[in-house]
Amino acid sequence: MITLESVYLLMGAMLSGVTVVSARDTSNPRRWRSTLFWALWALLFLAGSHLPHALSGVIMLAMVATASAGLGQGTRESSTAAARAESALRLRHRLFAPVLVVPVATYAGSVLLKGLMVNGAPLIPAAQVTQVALGLATVLGLLTALLVIRPTASAPVVEARRLLDSVGWAAVLPQALAALGAVFAAAGVGQAVSTLATTYLPLGSPLAAVTAYGVGMALFTMVMGNAFAAFPVMTAGIGLPLVVQQYGGDVVIVTAIGMLSGFCGTLMTPMAANYNIVPAALLELEDRHAVIKAQIPTALILLVANIALMALFAFRVPVPLMPGR
Repeated sequence: MITLESVYLLMGAMLSGVTVVSARDTSNPRRWRSTLFWALWALLFLAGSHLPHALSGVIMLAMVATASAGLGQGTRESSTAAARAESALRLRHRLFAPVLVVPVATYAGSVLLKGLMVNGAPLIPAAQVTQVALGLATVLGLLTALLVIRPTASAPVVEARRLLDSVGWAAVLPQALAALGAVFAAAGVGQAVSTLATTYLPLGSPLAAVTAYGVGMALFTMVMGNAFAAFPVMTAGIGLPLVVQQYGGDVVIVTAIGMLSGFCGTLMTPMAANYNIVPAALLELEDRHAVIKAQIPTALILLVANIALMALFAFRVPVPLMPGR
């Protein structure tokens, strides 16, 4: 059986390689601090499922302390700028093949692997098919890149280290914020949100509930910095009890479009540092909020579109958008 644990081990193996490359990169003035940070992250992926929760928390605090002291950035690369320019001119549009393989293979894997049985048991647990398919598609994308570009054997790990050094501690944010969202949900924040929404918002129709859920996802994501953190709270507070259970919305459509509504908030907040602040730093923009300002109009249009699509397709009965219908 292939489970998410297999994907975690792949991530841990990649981060272990990054740790080794970081330790050997003498061009990084803070290489041991960076090495410790990536090593701790690799340990969480490799053994996190087997460690006591308290110890995993201590490791996360150690990562925060290490990042607070400041991570360094090495200059070691797998090829020279001239070699990369020559390769780009030679390969042209074929460079996009590895990138396109990932979404296509993820979709195909999600469809084809679902329900596949081996010796009477599912090859992949039904609840993890999409995540495992994404992990397998990423490996397929890497193999495609190796076939198309034919780099040196160490290039994938060296370039992974270079990218992670550029992003820095923000690379951990999606994982950390997703865990924070689960903690909030377990602490009952979702129930508090549900109580506030039903008490103070006019949610007397499916359209009002859908709007509250979509806008709530976007706003809470802006506060938390990540839709994965907002999703369990807002879905437990408004999405499931109101849109799905009270008005009969299709849970798959509601949750999928609800997550997309959260990503609209991601486009509009500096809290999503890995998406909005890091690119501004990498592009050396004078205005560190320039990326956010450019994305706000698109985010608002997409949010309205998501709410409209949820209202149109989430309900099995026609036009159940008015009170009493």
